[in-house]
Amino acid sequence: MRFALLLSAALTGLSAAPFAAHAGTPATAGMMDGDVESASAPDAAAPGDIIVTATRTALPVTALPLTARVIDRDTLDRQLQISGSVVDAVAALTPSFSPSRQKLTGQGETLRGRSPLFAIDGIPQTAPLRDGSRDGFTIDPFFIDRVELVLGSNALQGIGGTGGVINQVTVSAPAEQGWSARTILTGTAENGWRGDGLGAKAGALVANRSGAFDIVVGAAYERRGVFRDAQERRIAPDGTQGDLMDSDSFSLFAKAGLALGDGVRLEAMAQRFQLQGDGDLVAVAGNRATGLPSTGAAGIVPGAAPENLAESVALTLTADDLAGGALRVRGFWNRTADIYGGGIFADFQDPAIAPLGTLFDQSQNISRKWGVNASWERGFGPLNLVLGVDLLNDATVQKLAATDRAWVPPTDYRSISPFAQANLALFDDKLRLAGGLRWENVRIDIADYRTLWFYGPQQVGGGSPSFDRLLPNGGIVIEPSPGIRAYASYAQGYTVADIGRITRAIRTPNVDLDRFLDIAPVIADNREIGVEIRRGPVEASVTYFWSDSDRGQLLVLVGDVFEVQRQRIEIEGLEANLSVATPVDGLRLGIGYAHLAGRVDGNGDGQVDTDLDGANIGPDRLNLSADWAIGPVALRLQSRTHFARRFRGGDPRNDFGGYHLLDGAVSMDTKWGRISLSAQNLLNRQYIDYNSDTQRPADNLRFFAGRGRSVTLGWLGRF
Repeated sequence: MRFALLLSAALTGLSAAPFAAHAGTPATAGMMDGDVESASAPDAAAPGDIIVTATRTALPVTALPLTARVIDRDTLDRQLQISGSVVDAVAALTPSFSPSRQKLTGQGETLRGRSPLFAIDGIPQTAPLRDGSRDGFTIDPFFIDRVELVLGSNALQGIGGTGGVINQVTVSAPAEQGWSARTILTGTAENGWRGDGLGAKAGALVANRSGAFDIVVGAAYERRGVFRDAQERRIAPDGTQGDLMDSDSFSLFAKAGLALGDGVRLEAMAQRFQLQGDGDLVAVAGNRATGLPSTGAAGIVPGAAPENLAESVALTLTADDLAGGALRVRGFWNRTADIYGGGIFADFQDPAIAPLGTLFDQSQNISRKWGVNASWERGFGPLNLVLGVDLLNDATVQKLAATDRAWVPPTDYRSISPFAQANLALFDDKLRLAGGLRWENVRIDIADYRTLWFYGPQQVGGGSPSFDRLLPNGGIVIEPSPGIRAYASYAQGYTVADIGRITRAIRTPNVDLDRFLDIAPVIADNREIGVEIRRGPVEASVTYFWSDSDRGQLLVLVGDVFEVQRQRIEIEGLEANLSVATPVDGLRLGIGYAHLAGRVDGNGDGQVDTDLDGANIGPDRLNLSADWAIGPVALRLQSRTHFARRFRGGDPRNDFGGYHLLDGAVSMDTKWGRISLSAQNLLNRQYIDYNSDTQRPADNLRFFAGRGRSVTLGWLGRF
């Protein structure tokens, strides 16, 4: 078996973790000064141990049978110098994450071949009922302290984590008494140095700690210019899903905390992020047959320009010593309102409103959610126990804004999910047994509704379909000597299928949602085995994983829009990483590789027979990096090779030819702050975006090139 041979070769060679946090940087490092408040447990981790809050325990990740990584503040800063977004940073550093689309939409971006759950301080950003695919852009990265990655299907954060969790932990005030501040100024020029491609960003954070009270507030504004490919052509905008280029964003952030004594702390966080396109750039068709990408031209976009609005509020109570354990309770509220580009699409037509082929409309996805996450953790000698419960309520509707019609009917999602996790340390912590259960109880409420004219129209009987599921996880960790560990695990993760895509596209008369089986959840069974080494100059890891879901969620293009099909999906892959400190002072080299294979049951016979396509899985990837720090100067070079892929059973026009990119960054610390110069696509390679290259083979309008060389000059000041 090919995977067995790959795994054997990786285990006998050198493989490693590419994140600086694995070298001993504490995962609890704060953005402002290196400290952040976090709940503790009786068996507190030793200094230097990596704690990932997304794992819902204060145990270090070395005690857990899973793959978890931290992109610390310094590593994140370097990636933001190059690309400017958390999504691009995760894509550049994680071989099993699909290539970033460089668009506002994340549709088709997957982690280990499945959709990840984006969160901010544990607050889910994904709308579970109608995935708008904008969840990677709901906060300005200037307010992010670190990014925690938990790879693979799991139910640790509840709904949505079938591919893993990407948790963005926000900045906290410094530990020292008094005032401090952090500022950022950047300027970006696209390939060709034309005026319409210039971008800029400015932001500031001010923090104060006075006795038991601390606060940090900030604001950030970013202007993004037009993106250009390596041949200095404007890249075509994604007029429907929305685009990052030619846009403005403004973000506000605040966090305040109060120590109530005896290890008790109350903390409030609020943030608002708004990104809006200019609406003065339209797409011009290219030619797939000749390889000519679509481009952008000056013009007026009909209707409102695509926009992304996200707001979050959270209140957290922590008590470090309650009944001998640590209590953490967080209540949150979150709202997203996303406007998509409009058009005279077939789905929107209705002869009762306007003659066929003339009706313009555009959709808006509105989601409001509130929830409570509560957990209590205590050590009983060698046993660490976590008990908790999660509550979530989400109300979502997708409207057609111009005619005030409901495309996706108003839908309510309610869940209550108690859980328990245990971790038993044996033989002086050389062996750990871990396991837990999460009981998901979900109800979905949809009133009677009528689909759009395009789908019949159909009168659909609403209902309150519900399900409950016990989701287990378990694993073993062996650490025969310090710095070497092996683990194996099994975990179930779940999400609901994109109910909005299903309910809006019902074409069958007299459907009753209480008996409509396609609302059943997607349950993903995830298994993985891994080995990690952190000894001396070497950090190495290799993981082999495989997952399957009997009724998975597959995005299939039907007409102008993607619809959901429920099919069996099987995915397996291998990820190996190596990071080595060389004899050259300050020089560290890294290599990462991921191989992914996914198959789907295309004919409904229960056997997988067709490859997952580019909308549902990423290509194989090789990452190389070199970091050199000497005195106040730091340099980084990183390359990403995306290997060619043939999709068996699919349209050969969608086969992927592969491409290679090189990025670079240099920074210098001065008494005025850190000055940086970076370049994305340093060699100015011309290439076609992975997602558009592997989809819509007859669509010359959505044939997007990737960005050519872009250069960013930045200043990061601390006071």
